Amino acid sequence: MSAARRISAHFVSTPAFCGTFSALFVGILLMPTSTVAAAPDKELAEPALMTLPLTSIHPTGWLRRQLEIQAAGLTGHLQEFWPDVKESGWIGGKAEGWERMPYWLDGALPLAFLLDDANLKAYVSQSIDYVLRHQQPDGWLGPVAFAGPNQLTRDPWPVFVMLKVLIQYQEATGDERVVPAMTRFFRALDKQLDQRPLYEWNKMRWQDCVLCIHWLYDRTREPWLLALANKMQKQGFDWSAHLANPPHKEKVGKWEHTSHVVNIAMGVKTPAIAFRQSGAGVQRDHALRGMELLDRFHGQATGVFGGDECLAGRMPSQGTETCAVVEYMFSLEQLLAAFAEPKFGDRLERIAYNALPASCSEDMWTRQYVQQSNQPVSKLAPKPIYTTNGPHANLFGLETYFGCCTANMHQGWPKLASHLWMKKKQGLVAVAYAPSRLEATMHGAKVSVDLTTDYPFRDRLEFAVQVERPVQFSLSLRIPGWANSARVTVADEKPAAATPGTFYEIDRQWEGTTHVVLQLPMPTRIERRFNDAVTISRGPLLMSLAVGAEWKKLQGEPPRVVYEVLPTSPWNYALQIDPEHLEASIRIEELPIADSPFSSAHPPVRALVQGRLLPDWKLDRDAAAPPPKSPVTSKQPLTDLTLIPYGAAKLRITEFPLLSR
Repeated sequence: MSAARRISAHFVSTPAFCGTFSALFVGILLMPTSTVAAAPDKELAEPALMTLPLTSIHPTGWLRRQLEIQAAGLTGHLQEFWPDVKESGWIGGKAEGWERMPYWLDGALPLAFLLDDANLKAYVSQSIDYVLRHQQPDGWLGPVAFAGPNQLTRDPWPVFVMLKVLIQYQEATGDERVVPAMTRFFRALDKQLDQRPLYEWNKMRWQDCVLCIHWLYDRTREPWLLALANKMQKQGFDWSAHLANPPHKEKVGKWEHTSHVVNIAMGVKTPAIAFRQSGAGVQRDHALRGMELLDRFHGQATGVFGGDECLAGRMPSQGTETCAVVEYMFSLEQLLAAFAEPKFGDRLERIAYNALPASCSEDMWTRQYVQQSNQPVSKLAPKPIYTTNGPHANLFGLETYFGCCTANMHQGWPKLASHLWMKKKQGLVAVAYAPSRLEATMHGAKVSVDLTTDYPFRDRLEFAVQVERPVQFSLSLRIPGWANSARVTVADEKPAAATPGTFYEIDRQWEGTTHVVLQLPMPTRIERRFNDAVTISRGPLLMSLAVGAEWKKLQGEPPRVVYEVLPTSPWNYALQIDPEHLEASIRIEELPIADSPFSSAHPPVRALVQGRLLPDWKLDRDAAAPPPKSPVTSKQPLTDLTLIPYGAAKLRITEFPLLSR
């Protein structure tokens, strides 16, 4: 759950909290503060890569279609009917004026400009205009009190999100009001922090604000901004230390800030922020170690970590909150920029091409609060398997459980599109792959790169590099860690081998149009997971058994429908696979890519395997029980099974017991 918990009608009855509603807002310090801080007069360290302005990258192919589906769904229409956006206090309304409008804008704004959607651009621009014109006299941005029972005032947290929105807007439009408005807000915040230090949500999420301070400093060079960043880091929670030595190695049984998965997903970017503050290269190692430890104790097959609200271990039915999916993606994008580490790109694709599409219905009109890797049913669960979520968390709907994910889910696809490419002083860098067109300037010359591909569903990527005049620069291509036989062909040269887990750099003088082909063969891989169950992957795609699904309306009318999704076919299979000879056990078929890239009816790729039913593997509290410890035996008939991409299968089994050989 996001910070929206504080204003939810469910708050009082939620056992994860104790004490009164107002107690959450006492300015307490939760944990020891960071000890890694830059001196105010020290310059920021330069990131390894520079992110590009929003309008530099244009989605094409299946990615553009996915964004169009998003715009036709909730993202493009929440402002028409959902009070927390339509009547937000941020635009003068009487509904919630805290985090939900900024959250929605953080996805709707880049979506509008990436698609050049006139109607959506007009609405988000009008909203930004209202925010800028109604800045408080002392510089504070937004309402000083959000619409809640206690009318609590001056909470900086939602402004952190709005600052990210303003940055994207300024880069897309060049609006000259943004930099002065941000400067005035930071002056007001600086003064407030001396009287009321960071607390609760803003204490845990300070790094998102400092990211914006860095952006402003890079443009104004005002030294007091570095002092403010230093002050916030000292007052904020030290995620770098926390994730490098995690206290939470088991499922967490009660709600707390330090194990809340959205806080953690945001905190993952802290080493990137701390690196710019201090210049300490060890921060890269902190980030990698934090990711590895999250995987070890709580990792899910999709690349995110188990957490129905709070960290919940590796069991594949425990689930992960949608807010954590999109925030982890954004943190990885910042880590990529800071350190140019290919592992962060691998993880970004793993989450984006699996957990992200799985979180919503195919038309993106409904979403889940929590998704499960093993999810054979999605229904109202009176006694849910979750640790800190309620009975509605697994349903598909507009606002099942808390509405924070309804507001925050929108940033996933647009920010992936806007971070596919980055830049360094002497070159362009492809950090993640999807069909797109990049427009940039290198040494004063206009450059475009068109990437034509059906990746991640296919293994061939074709780049057309076009320059207006001869110019020297490098083109760096990320080679995924799983791509053991990658090959790069430049123009009519011989193919060259590329090392997995690196950036393959092509440094040359470019003239006219040059074609570069990157071949990323995708051998089938299996991974041992919870109870020695196995998962099957092909490239960045995770493959799942698609369980037959009946969408049953539980309540409401469009667009406020809540669905249960009930199984119409068996799900409790164990696979017959020979780990030493996967090609004999698993057959891959490539199929045409449908209008909806993550279509369950028309998947672009499928894996054909065999398995046997396990009658004793049953549901537990309306979720799949833990997979039986492998290897297992069964006397049931051998059955042909079809696996499709995880993101396309709304009911699915992903971690399978393995039959005894």
